[in-house]
Amino acid sequence: MKKSRILSLAMAGALCFSLLAGCGGSGGTASSPAPETTSPETGAPESTAPAGGSTSAFKLGGTGPLTGGAAIYGNAAKQGAEIAVEEINALNGDIRFDLRYEDDAHDAEKAGNAYNTLKDWGLQIFLGSVTSTPCVATSSESNADHIFLLTPSASSTDVLGGVADPLTGTVNIPRKDNAFQMCFMDPNQGSASAQYISDKTLGEKIAVIYKNDDVYSTGIYNSFVAKAAELGLEIVSTTTFTEDSQTDFSVQIADAKTNGADLIFLPMYYTPASLILAQAKAVGYAPTFFGVDGMDGILTLDGFDTALAEGVMLLTPFNADAEDDATRSFVTKYQEKYGDIPNQFAADAYDCVYAIYQALTNAGATSDMSASELCDLLIAQFTSPEFSFDGLTGEGMTWDETGAVSKSPKGMVIANGAYVGMD
Repeated sequence: MKKSRILSLAMAGALCFSLLAGCGGSGGTASSPAPETTSPETGAPESTAPAGGSTSAFKLGGTGPLTGGAAIYGNAAKQGAEIAVEEINALNGDIRFDLRYEDDAHDAEKAGNAYNTLKDWGLQIFLGSVTSTPCVATSSESNADHIFLLTPSASSTDVLGGVADPLTGTVNIPRKDNAFQMCFMDPNQGSASAQYISDKTLGEKIAVIYKNDDVYSTGIYNSFVAKAAELGLEIVSTTTFTEDSQTDFSVQIADAKTNGADLIFLPMYYTPASLILAQAKAVGYAPTFFGVDGMDGILTLDGFDTALAEGVMLLTPFNADAEDDATRSFVTKYQEKYGDIPNQFAADAYDCVYAIYQALTNAGATSDMSASELCDLLIAQFTSPEFSFDGLTGEGMTWDETGAVSKSPKGMVIANGAYVGMD
């Protein structure tokens, strides 16, 4: 599906909404929307059903941190998916979705419970979990159930299985043939970051701070180190932290500063990164900071002084300031509906829904098929040499037998409180 096709669908959806609103008082009887479930914590709707109920719709579900410290990621993915579903359902075509998200609070056990809730609801196609640690758990469960999974943002290789560790070359988890990713795998992020830093000569002496009890952070770190060695990048400081110690980074910052690091690589989520930025400034240390997709969202973190992120660089597949029609349409709708600028997680989830829509259309799938039957159809589509998808986060996207996506990252720098393209 080309970007122009996505835009056409969006415009058609908007027209359809206008026509439905205009004909409510004329001869025919308008269908009522199916009831929505709501989150007990936030009161937000968790199911987006097409008009007339969900009996003829594919049941599409996901889990994510809708509350807690990683909620920026979960809510962005949920909201991006909601916009795509609303556009597709407005077309009143053969492919329609009933979307439901469950809160997993970025916790593997809670994600398992959320997945079981979706299964009880009748889940047919799974958007996986938004963050990596929960998605490692739910990808295993959905693999056992043979339910197709396309996660927008869980980038660990353990989500897919069957991928060799970049340092040891060993495969720790067998391939989960139902699982696919819209985001870059952690090894791709790590190696791409090292390549970008080398190509742009962004730092001569590099420090790395990573979270050693998190599969996302360690996966990126491992591939970054392997690629840095290949490229001859000098890593002068390597320090770690854990879930229980991610408030005080004085030791890590001091080690980087003492060893003369002029660039610090931060393969982590935005919450600990925000503290590192603040604590580095407090001691008068101002190296270049380079992050990965987990950094996206830092500008909307409650209570964070965005001036601290000025000059921070990261790789991401999405730029909300891009001028193409599809991006502008999506950003406008997102702002109107949610009052915020969409981040990469929202765009990746939007692309997930449209990629699934394209695959279901190609396969001639119907919503009365079982989850297992749909899984077989979708696996065949996504691994077909003929399947290619153009979305907000990349053009000509393809997937290989490992479930990994092929697309190019974009270099971004935070300037005047906004992401600006570096390329």
